[in-house]
Amino acid sequence: MRHGDKINNLGRTAAHRKSMLANMACSLIQHKRINTTLAKAKALKVFVEPLITKSKEDTTHNRRVVFSRLHNKYAVTELFRDISVKVANRPGGYTRIIKLGNRLGDNAEMALIELVDYNTTYDVKAGKKKKSTRRSRGGKKAEQAAAPQAQEETTSEA
Repeated sequence: MRHGDKINNLGRTAAHRKSMLANMACSLIQHKRINTTLAKAKALKVFVEPLITKSKEDTTHNRRVVFSRLHNKYAVTELFRDISVKVANRPGGYTRIIKLGNRLGDNAEMALIELVDYNTTYDVKAGKKKKSTRRSRGGKKAEQAAAPQAQEETTSEA
């Protein structure tokens, strides 16, 4: 029984799981987004977010700790050089999981996992609009139509 066991074993041995998560993390760091199954994406999020947090402080110790988990010096370099600069002000939540539906072959739930700061589609600052209500009579259109008329009256008087 797996009472209270928080690790999703993904049907693999410990060595295979660690190797797979390290490879997926390197791919995520290199490509900024990858498609995978939902279970693997959730396991990868738990694996990669502490590494990104460690990359925010560039010390030899942190580089060695991250390298011991990733086993790829190019991914470690990319993480400490580029990604850590982008996530410097973010207190956590560096990745986003988007569900994509089910795979045709085996009906597995698929997901896209991506680094949040590298996607401009979901940019919160750009996506916010001013709240508008439908209660008012006239609204913006009436104000815009009234503004040119007011300008014409002031120019004709002068």
